Amino acid sequence: MRKQLIAGNWKMNGTIDETKTLLEGLLSGSFDSSKADMVVCPPFTALSYAGNLLKGSKIAVGAQDMSVHENGAYTAEISAGMLLTVGVSFVILGHSERRQYHAESNQMINAKAKVAIEAGLTPIICVGETLEDRESGNTETVIGQQIDGTLFEFSAELLNKSVIAYEPVWAIGTGKTATPEMAQDVHQFIRNRIAGIDKEAAEKIQILYGGSVKPDNAKSLLSQPDIDGALVGGAALKADDFLKIINSL
Repeated sequence: MRKQLIAGNWKMNGTIDETKTLLEGLLSGSFDSSKADMVVCPPFTALSYAGNLLKGSKIAVGAQDMSVHENGAYTAEISAGMLLTVGVSFVILGHSERRQYHAESNQMINAKAKVAIEAGLTPIICVGETLEDRESGNTETVIGQQIDGTLFEFSAELLNKSVIAYEPVWAIGTGKTATPEMAQDVHQFIRNRIAGIDKEAAEKIQILYGGSVKPDNAKSLLSQPDIDGALVGGAALKADDFLKIINSL
């Protein structure tokens, strides 16, 4: 049975003071780490602080993106090696906002994921369709292309070191959420698509749901057979809500 993973994507939120308050709230709470792992993904400016505060705790630290380059003249970029030095162990790659606002392609995400794994980071590779895609019946076509592109030339070994997150773009920050059945259908499709690369790895890989996950819908979503956790946005900014989500398991 796959262990659940609950990851909080803080996006562009969290000064050091706000990070301190939120993380102390999480540390003062409790959750069953035998059922699920918890990851928080603050902005770059708070990663070092979070890494120090959470060292030795049950909460892991993730970054929201990283460069495909190891070092060099790449202004404002952050490398995998830099992330490792501040205690990061996960990195979100290919979030819909990176695709939309920074024109990140499947090929770029694929390259970043390989660099992340080589460095020892676990990539959370995001895929998802727009409302237009869903309403035109192209969900599986779009998701299939994204899976094929972001996992191009992945071996079973690389798959075993990766996490996938399905985030319907139309449900991010809109308050709309895919029904558990809708989410399960896409998660099952993704797992079957990955099975085309390696069946055993497809059964092991964690596939998270991301799209307005909240305490009141978490249990129904996370109880689906192919949903192995959540990539949480707004609710991750409130310690009580985030703990309620992980404790809904």
